[in-house]
Amino acid sequence: MKRVHITTLGCSKNTVDSEVLMGQLLANKFEVVDIPEESDVIIINTCGFIQSAKEESIQAIMEAIELKQKDPAKKVFVAGCLSQRYKPEIEKEIPEVDAIFGTEDYRSILNALGKKHAAVDNIHRMRKVSTPRHYAYLKISEGCNHTCAFCAIPLIRGKHRSRPMETLVEESKKLADNGAKELILVSQDTSYYGKDLYGRQSIMDLLENLEKIDGIEWIRVLYWYPTNFPKAVIPLMKNSSKILPYIDMPIQHISEKMLRLMRRGDTRKSLDGLFEMFRSEIPDIALRTTLILGHPGEQQEDFDELHEYINKIQFDRLGTFTYSDEESTRAFDLLEKVDEEIALQRQGILMESQKNISFEQNQKYIGKTLTVLIDDFDINTATYYGRSFRDAPEIDNEVIIPQNPVLKIEPGDFARVYINDAAEYELYGTFLAD
Repeated sequence: MKRVHITTLGCSKNTVDSEVLMGQLLANKFEVVDIPEESDVIIINTCGFIQSAKEESIQAIMEAIELKQKDPAKKVFVAGCLSQRYKPEIEKEIPEVDAIFGTEDYRSILNALGKKHAAVDNIHRMRKVSTPRHYAYLKISEGCNHTCAFCAIPLIRGKHRSRPMETLVEESKKLADNGAKELILVSQDTSYYGKDLYGRQSIMDLLENLEKIDGIEWIRVLYWYPTNFPKAVIPLMKNSSKILPYIDMPIQHISEKMLRLMRRGDTRKSLDGLFEMFRSEIPDIALRTTLILGHPGEQQEDFDELHEYINKIQFDRLGTFTYSDEESTRAFDLLEKVDEEIALQRQGILMESQKNISFEQNQKYIGKTLTVLIDDFDINTATYYGRSFRDAPEIDNEVIIPQNPVLKIEPGDFARVYINDAAEYELYGTFLAD
């Protein structure tokens, strides 16, 4: 029996791809191992979104090659976004790689492992979840129809392709049966879901179907695209006990000039209208966004406008990237490039402001009781780590709670926590008995 190790890089959507591959490997009688040194085959599921992600992927490939040099019988396979886009370059520059695959190329990988007639039916239903069992990502579509100037995703992943609703519901039921309490919906553009299959936005129908699944307590949606955001989802969030009032909506910038250069399709006025609606309809809603600093054409006045805007809106959660010059994108040909040091400086200024905003926002929860989903327990410090509805795993804040010997609490449990302190990115509290 061949032993296979998978290294996963990049976003949560790539995590799902690796989980699907793990499920296929197990179904076809391969052993999946956690330690690369113990494997016969190392598969690197790469990311190629921006330059830093490419560099991380190349580093992971080279580390696998080093293991192969110590054990010449070991094989190194490369898959995912980097190899989808740069297969000829990898073949030329890293000839030690034994096989190269694109995205979601499960059958070819199994064939290369010696399964010429591999079973690849029901691939998502058979996936092996790698996250803690109480939460799971649900990838509802692949690809993207937008043509943002800076983004290479459509070049790598292709046009938007929604997964059938009945397939997603079936997969979600299986995830619930296996212990998932939180579903986290991911895609390149969740707002667009269903238009290609059903002729209209169908994310509302999907959410209403997922609400009915026994065992699922929280439903979190990531990657809303602002241009076609379905406003009817707000009353659903407001009235649902499961669909969390949490909006993850990357806006990238706010300057009208920059939005045009980025080919975003939004205006400052349209974005203002969305955020005003969110906060007026659900005052306690959690707002997360992502911004790009140093995009070609960004001048000091554009950055100043963006800086002023985040102080005005007071996003609860915020992530930033500095611009990465990606060949074949429209921004690649723009002439007015921003010096990398200036982009990094602007990023630092923005994140320092956001740190202060986050601290002030978190202070508001001192003295309140929150429902917290427990993610982990550190036996060495007798400390639990969890999240409120305002926090997605890996990217948002944590709630930190010391153990109460009287209460029996396990990872995956929901608990009532009284918040008694707060920092920039953490809340601290104590468990309350039911």
